[in-house]
Amino acid sequence: MSTSHWPEWADALAAMNERDRAAAVALRDRFAELGETEPEHAAYSEITENIPQLARFLALRHIWPRLIDNWTDPGALERVPAARRLLAAGADRDDLARVARSAAYDTAFALLYSLSADGRDYEAPEDTPGWVLMETTPEDELTGRMVQALHEDLVTMDPSGRDGADFLFE
Repeated sequence: MSTSHWPEWADALAAMNERDRAAAVALRDRFAELGETEPEHAAYSEITENIPQLARFLALRHIWPRLIDNWTDPGALERVPAARRLLAAGADRDDLARVARSAAYDTAFALLYSLSADGRDYEAPEDTPGWVLMETTPEDELTGRMVQALHEDLVTMDPSGRDGADFLFE
C-alpha cells in the first residue's frame, strides 16, 4: 500500500470524530495483531475511504507463504516429475525454485485479477452474469463492501519484505 498521501497517525486521529477515532484505533490494533506491516495506514484507509482493508489483508496474507514461498520447502521441487529430472541432471535447486515461485506468483496475480478486478468473462455472451467478491461479517452476512483489485497488493505481501525482488526482478 503506498504511503505517500497518508497523514501522520496522530494528525489523522485528531481529524476524526470520536466514533471513527475509536474504530481506527481498534482496527489498527487488529491489523498489528494479525501482522500487517503498516497497520496505521490500513486502518486509516478503511475508516476514511471505506475500503475493506482488513478483508483484503486476510484474503491475501496466506497466498505468499502457501503458494509462492512453499517452492523453497524441502521436497517441494521433487514432487514435480520434470523438476525432479532437472535436479537429477544437475540443475541448480535455487534457480528451479525461483522459476517455480515466479510461475506461482504470476498464476496467483492473474487469478486475483480475474476474480477481483474483471468480474466478467469477456468471451461469453453479453447477457451472461458477472461476479464480485464481497466482505462479510463474522456471521457471514454481506456488508455491501466489495473486495476489489486484490492483485494490486499481492507483491507487497512478500513476508521477506523484498516485494519479490529475489525472483521477479533479477
